[in-house]
Amino acid sequence: MSDSQPGGSPPSGANFLGHPRGLATLFMTEFFERFTYYGMRALLVLFLVAATDGSNPGFGIDRETAGAVYGLYTGAVFLGSLPGGWIADRLLGQRRAVFWGGVIIAIGNLVLSIPATPAVFYIGLAIIVIGVGLLKPNISAIVGALYEGQPGARRDAGFSIFYMGINLGALLAPLVAGTIGEAWNWRGGFFCAGIAMAIGVIQYKATEKYLGAAGSAPVGVSAAEQRRGWRAVILGVVAVAAFAVLMFTGVIPVSVKGLAQLFTTGMIVIGFVFFGYMLVLAKLEPGERGRIAVIAVFFLCAALFWAGFEQAATTFNLFAQDYTDRSILGGLFPDGVHPASWYQSANPIFVVLFAPFFAWAWVALGARNLDPSAPAKFGIALLLLAGGFVIIMWAAQLVVSSGGKVAPTWLLLTYLLHTFGELCLSPVGLSNVTKLAPKRYVGQMMGTWFLGAAVGNSAAGLIGGHVGSSDVGAMPDQFMQMIFIGGGAGIFLLALSPVIRKWMGGAS
Repeated sequence: MSDSQPGGSPPSGANFLGHPRGLATLFMTEFFERFTYYGMRALLVLFLVAATDGSNPGFGIDRETAGAVYGLYTGAVFLGSLPGGWIADRLLGQRRAVFWGGVIIAIGNLVLSIPATPAVFYIGLAIIVIGVGLLKPNISAIVGALYEGQPGARRDAGFSIFYMGINLGALLAPLVAGTIGEAWNWRGGFFCAGIAMAIGVIQYKATEKYLGAAGSAPVGVSAAEQRRGWRAVILGVVAVAAFAVLMFTGVIPVSVKGLAQLFTTGMIVIGFVFFGYMLVLAKLEPGERGRIAVIAVFFLCAALFWAGFEQAATTFNLFAQDYTDRSILGGLFPDGVHPASWYQSANPIFVVLFAPFFAWAWVALGARNLDPSAPAKFGIALLLLAGGFVIIMWAAQLVVSSGGKVAPTWLLLTYLLHTFGELCLSPVGLSNVTKLAPKRYVGQMMGTWFLGAAVGNSAAGLIGGHVGSSDVGAMPDQFMQMIFIGGGAGIFLLALSPVIRKWMGGAS
């Protein structure tokens, strides 16, 4: 029997846990991409601040600079989703963008594993940025295409399963790549991440047939428009490369921290300009303007949420290293403590455990017309974010008052509440952006969703470099600021959710 029917549609009856079979292809690709990303993410800040001497040397830079590097990298990773979505929509198609993105990610991680100068390492980070920008928005857009014409609750459930699958990679990465890098050799950890992405690319090509026609080619783009698009891409790459050369050679004097601050501000401006253009100048059909306004609201909420949540790899990673008792299983390691990077597995473990419950809950509530609207779920997510910072604030107060270390349960409880917030926001946001976006702009709208994540990640790096860096006694007050920001935004959004739901035009 043939694996596909004429026209490239998935074969009838082919399914994965009751969902389209192509969902398995996509979440396995993301499984390896997330392994790659979270394996490197768990190591990055710890490697940057590690001393230059010893058996496993790092770069020995200060925490604020390390946080700025992390913010620049992760912010650029998600910012790359905006041109990556555009390139897929206009030039490559989403399927080819995912393939080439995976290839480039693998190359970038292998460059990180080369024991060379910091300049080579940062070039590797830049290569990864390009790859993730191509892969990340477009693989989620293909998931949305698999559910074309199906009920919103089923689509939300599909995205929750997709989210659970990709978090298996995030779960294993700190335990495998993190342990290799932290306990043995940093570069070996980066190499492990690169090999994982290579396996993911092979799997994607081997099972791509199950995607049918989803994301196979750009829609409604002429050959002349494609030629102009490729010229724009080439000019953009040349401009960015020229700026990088001028910066590395000192012709344009800029500090890493100053660049990170400028980068964050610039992304916020890009978001406002883009949405302003779409709402005022784009030729939108009736009803589309309100839906794009909702995506703009989601952009702001995502930026706030990720600015707190993504401190896991900066603030919380360093809190685990310096202020958490890591003696459990410490006898397995020469220094008597287990790797701090292990705690980066807490969030994906909780996602894998609780994502099925959230997926079931949304469907069950939807069947009873009790399902909270997407804006309400976003508000709940921000309140849960604030709750997590309440826990870590109490832990910081214990550190200050005792002068010692605290039990791992404080970090784990913080991660648990933040994970609940993530499950209310991230899969729901991905699903709703694909529902709300006009079909001709779906890649770009997915890019704006990841632009919000870019702003949040960049801000998390800047914040994380300051928390506990010089004055341990200031940590509780620094965490309190995040409580007020997250909690206040959550309450405000819950109050406005009925109005925002009307703008969605029945797509909630």
